[in-house]
Amino acid sequence: MNIYERKYRWKLILVLSALLIVAATLIYTDNLAGKLASEEKQKVAQIADVYHYIATATDITDYGFLVELIQANKTVPIISTDNDGNIVAYLNLDTAKVAEDSSYLNRRLEEMKDFAEPIKLEISGGIYQYVYYKHSVLYTQLLYYPYVQLIIIAAFLIVAYTLFNTARKSEQNRVWVGMAKETAHQLGTPISSLVAWIEYLQESPAMEGKKNIVEEMDKDVQRLELIADRFSKVGSQPDLTERSLIVELNNSIDYIKHRSSKKVIFDFQYISPDIPVKMNPILFNWVIENVLKNALDAIDGSGDIKIEVTEEKDIAIIDITDSGKGIPRSKQKTVFEPGYSTKKRGWGLGLTLAKRIMESYHNGKIFVKYSVPGKGTTFRIIIPKAG
Repeated sequence: MNIYERKYRWKLILVLSALLIVAATLIYTDNLAGKLASEEKQKVAQIADVYHYIATATDITDYGFLVELIQANKTVPIISTDNDGNIVAYLNLDTAKVAEDSSYLNRRLEEMKDFAEPIKLEISGGIYQYVYYKHSVLYTQLLYYPYVQLIIIAAFLIVAYTLFNTARKSEQNRVWVGMAKETAHQLGTPISSLVAWIEYLQESPAMEGKKNIVEEMDKDVQRLELIADRFSKVGSQPDLTERSLIVELNNSIDYIKHRSSKKVIFDFQYISPDIPVKMNPILFNWVIENVLKNALDAIDGSGDIKIEVTEEKDIAIIDITDSGKGIPRSKQKTVFEPGYSTKKRGWGLGLTLAKRIMESYHNGKIFVKYSVPGKGTTFRIIIPKAG
């Protein structure tokens, strides 16, 4: 199991754990809310009994005690009406709004009618009193508290994740830049030495008749100089110049073709031979070479690689398709992560660098357009046209 599979597993575990915590919180809160609702209903029933007793009893000696029983309920809003629906009493409602707004009590009464059936009290023959109620503010707060809490927690986690991710990417960028520039610096000394030795061999009488060997050595050293130049540009804003996309692609394809098996068939197709784009050719060719090398690895030395160029109004589109082993859907974004590789050698940085070069330096894109295990993969590269 590689680092990305472990990372995915830990993410899944954390998500499942969070869902369990959320479910437990909701169940517990719902249970508390149910108990509170039952207690509030009992309070209303008790107050209704007191109302009934006051209205029907003839020998009440202590009204103060009965009033205290009614006023003991300080949370549940109650409205009492007569047979004709006229409001005769109310409890735990906003007295200021009652005084300011003549329709306030009637609106609250309609809400209570929609909420639950009233408690019906018979005062005397044919005369009734109806007690309406609604859950208290405390019940509503308790009911919605876990949702508010979850929203706050989610917002905190999103902000924390964003800040952490930004800091992590910033740190990664510093590591990338430092590693790239150090690599370029370390390559500089031996390359300079090799250049000097090649110049010496070119002038040496002992190399007469062996000029082709020196020429091939010189090509390899020039290639090393190009690689060092590429690494030195990572982290710096490169100069973009107007270049022919088809010409630059031809250069990269020819370089890879001459270093691949004869069993690999390259098919380069384009509609227009002149598609000008703004690019840094050194870095752009690095992108194309990385994708082509990835395609060569996928077909394992035998198969087809098709490069197709199309264009739209403001962009040029390059599709590089291989007939290789394909990429599972779950890995199609992971292939651009640092360190991801199916090979035993290498650091797994090729496609990561390609993505960085296209997005950060060329205002373009690179992604897996299509891939089916066992059938092949298409990488799409988008680059803005010049103009």
